[in-house]
Amino acid sequence: MYNYLYMSFPSSCELAPAPKAMKIVNYTDARNGLKAVLDQVSDDADVTIITRRDGPDAVVMSKAHYDGIMETLHLLRSPANAARLRVSVANVRDKAYQARNLIHPDEQA
Repeated sequence: MYNYLYMSFPSSCELAPAPKAMKIVNYTDARNGLKAVLDQVSDDADVTIITRRDGPDAVVMSKAHYDGIMETLHLLRSPANAARLRVSVANVRDKAYQARNLIHPDEQA
């Protein structure tokens, strides 16, 4: 479901840039260079796959990236909200929107 925005809209859409290729490392290299792996996923908003010979692969990502995935899943859980988001993204893509200034509570009449 996380890939919904990437798969539903062209990569030219300002809200969904083309995803980067994931880095893949084996378990031994990840263990020996754990700090570098963690720094890369945190600094570059990157995802790294760690392969294992005798077990399932694992994915390492930053907490911020994980939080973004969870927020996306939450927003798309409701079909009505997902439809509103599709319309909003299409409006941005088609430049069919109006910029407005924010209203500050102390400035309201």
